[in-house]
Amino acid sequence: MIEKSIYENYHIDFSDSYESDDAYYFIFNNEREMYLNKDKSLPKIIDNFNIDFKLYIGKYMDKDTFVVNVDGNGDFFNLKEVYDIDKDIYLMATRAVLVRDWYMSHQFCGKCGTHTQLDEKDMMLKCPKCGQVHYSRIAPAIIVAVRKGDKLLMAKHSYHENIRYALIAGFVEAGESIEDAVHREVAEEIGIKIKNLKYQKSQSWPFPNSLMLAFTAEYDSGEIKVDGDEILKAKWFKKDEIVRYDSDISISDWLVQDFINHF
Repeated sequence: MIEKSIYENYHIDFSDSYESDDAYYFIFNNEREMYLNKDKSLPKIIDNFNIDFKLYIGKYMDKDTFVVNVDGNGDFFNLKEVYDIDKDIYLMATRAVLVRDWYMSHQFCGKCGTHTQLDEKDMMLKCPKCGQVHYSRIAPAIIVAVRKGDKLLMAKHSYHENIRYALIAGFVEAGESIEDAVHREVAEEIGIKIKNLKYQKSQSWPFPNSLMLAFTAEYDSGEIKVDGDEILKAKWFKKDEIVRYDSDISISDWLVQDFINHF
């Protein structure tokens, strides 16, 4: 997991009309893959692409920066591949791709269907007919490392093909607090109660648009009971029994490592 702030190398800004002769371009195709030069560096030229749209998103490494959507294939990489290639570029790409996704998915008003327009000041698409505004959206989600003595709770999810066991996670529902979401997800997926819930840190997770909020907690009561649908199995692991994830890209891996460090 990257623990540095995106703002170490980035100054936030936005425009659909700003132009620059010296810039970095975060170029994505319609498969949400990102283009890199042959040497895996960021491109500074976009003349060879069929451009759908281009948006100025601020300054990266003290240089004007744009997110661009194009039709094309070739030297494009999915975001997890970008993480393995260059973690600093990946960190900035998490911002760029979410701006791109927002712009593509709100071209028409979700309330009345009218073609939206960019606001003169904010990064906002607005409806000229009904006045509905469309800001970029993120989906808050929780992930929790539940401990019972020197053991960690992990579960086998039906939708994880390549991960044997993982931590408990889920999206926050409308009307509930973050803390409520943690207790509910653990109860729904595993059937136990937890206590001593503690927030640890957060992570932007652009797969597709989550903000992951990480917690630790302790077992309180109850017996493991899974639904057999979303969760297939669940059990307690000592640290030497844990099979680590293939990548350290996610906050989940950070939580597992934190457990191992403490025991």
